[in-house]
Amino acid sequence: MISVPEKYQGLRSFAFGDGPALADKLLDLVISGEKTATCSTEDEPNTSTPGERWIVLDGRGEARCVIETIEVTYRRFAEVDAAFAYEEGEGDRSLAYWREAHRKYFGRLGRFSEDMMLMCERFRLVEVFADQRVAP
Repeated sequence: MISVPEKYQGLRSFAFGDGPALADKLLDLVISGEKTATCSTEDEPNTSTPGERWIVLDGRGEARCVIETIEVTYRRFAEVDAAFAYEEGEGDRSLAYWREAHRKYFGRLGRFSEDMMLMCERFRLVEVFADQRVAP
């Protein structure tokens, strides 16, 4: 089990994506520094505000790092630009890849429409937690 430093206890937590495999894949992109942005539907409970810190969970629900929101904007799906898609860090980081992947993702959630409003968040990685497990 990974220990959460006391200064972060009490923060809200979440996992990226909609399942364990995607949560781990996106977490790896955050830890590597490739993913510095994310989006969600405007009415999801994980809406954030600049300066807020979050514990990011892996696909098993273990706390792995802390991120801090630095910017939140609202825009329609079709208004997401290439710069934001690149900062999301997924696939080849192109806008075309972003659109296809997010059509599928929001479609799986039953929420996709071309004019849907998104909360687009930029964040910074604050700290990665060390794995405190002792090898057998």
